[in-house]
This record gives sequence, C-alpha cells and structure tokens, in this order.
Amino acid sequence: MLDDNGRAVIGGNHPPVDPIEACMDEFGDIISEAQNWADGTPPETEDQMKALDLVIKGFKPYCTALDAAASARTKPMHDAWKAEIKAVNIYVNDAALMKKALVDLGAPFKVKLAAEKEAEKRAAWEVAEKARRAAEALEKEARAGDIDQARAAAAAKEAALEATKAAQAKTKDTVKGMRKVSTFVIDDHKAAFNDIIRNDSPAITAFIEAYVQSNFKVKKIDGVTVTHGKEAY
Repeated sequence: MLDDNGRAVIGGNHPPVDPIEACMDEFGDIISEAQNWADGTPPETEDQMKALDLVIKGFKPYCTALDAAASARTKPMHDAWKAEIKAVNIYVNDAALMKKALVDLGAPFKVKLAAEKEAEKRAAWEVAEKARRAAEALEKEARAGDIDQARAAAAAKEAALEATKAAQAKTKDTVKGMRKVSTFVIDDHKAAFNDIIRNDSPAITAFIEAYVQSNFKVKKIDGVTVTHGKEAY
C-alpha cells in the first residue's frame, strides 16, 4: 500500500485472512453461548430445553461454516498434493509396468528352470539315500578282521557322504526372483462353513454382526429383534 506521496507504508501488504479464524469471529456469540451451556448441567424445565434447542439450532450453521472454512484452508494444499501425486505417478506407474514386463519376460523360463532344478534335487537325494543304504548294508555284512570288506564299507560310507553333500548343494541351488504362492478352490462350501463353525466361531459371529448391521433396516432377519426410538441430534 502507498501513501498520498507514493511511498510504501509498513503493514500495507495484509496477510490473507485465515478462513477458520474468520469463521470463529463470525460465530463468536453462538460459540460463547454454547460454551456457557455445555457445563454438564442438563435442563430442568421445558423452557430451558427450548432455550438449549435454540442454541443448538444456532450452532449448526457454525459447524457447516466451519467445514467450509476447513475445506477452504486445506484445499490449496490438497490440490497441490494431488497434482504432485499425479505428476510422480507418471514415473512410478511406468516403472511398475516396466518391472512387470521384465518379470513376465523371464517368468516362463524361470518356471521351467525351477522345475528342472527340483527334479535334479529329488534325484540327488534319491542317489544319496541309495548310497547310504548300500554303505550301511556293507558295514553290517563285513566280517570282522576282513580288511577288503572293511575297506569296501569305508569307501561306500565315504561315497554316501559325498552324495549327501551333493544333494545338499542341489537344495541350495535355487532360481532367483521366484516366490512361493498358494491358491485355493472351495470344493464344498457347506463343509468349509461347518469347519469354520467348529474351529473359529468368532469369525462366524463377526460376519453375522456385520451382515445384520448392514441389512437390518431393509429386511427381516430371523433371530434379530429391531427396536425403534428417538435420539437427540
């Protein structure tokens, strides 16, 4: 702001009015009156109740105006946040699509390779188990004092140990970038329902309560009593 001589005046640039503060200033009287009433002392006469209703009636526009003021105060930041999210999501979403494309590209070969390695692992353990049984049989059958049989049993035992090490190495040889997944198919809904009742009745109770809460106003449900009344608002 400039004075009559064209010079800048301190305080001429007024900061924007806070919509929350402006709203509270506008409804200051009803806020004070509501504060006076809200002292924990309930009305004792009908006239007092009518007076309280007038305060409540006057307070409701303040709540509506306060919601609008809150929206006006936060909207610029919210809009800026949404704009930034939209801007960065261009890169984030594209990166996710690119990563998925790369994963999908290698998935068929990885599945095939994993199956082959699994088969090799099973075969290696079968060899190790066969070698172990053979070594135990030679050791059991070896005659005391027969060096040739003792050497054969020792060699078989060493071979079984090496076979076990080879099987263990196969176990550690996995395909990277794969994870275990589990899926399900419900073959018998009734059987599944009965199993849940036997083993997890709180889950059934929670479902029933949620279902009744969502539907008791629009349909009759056996075993549910609905009452009607009035409450202050």
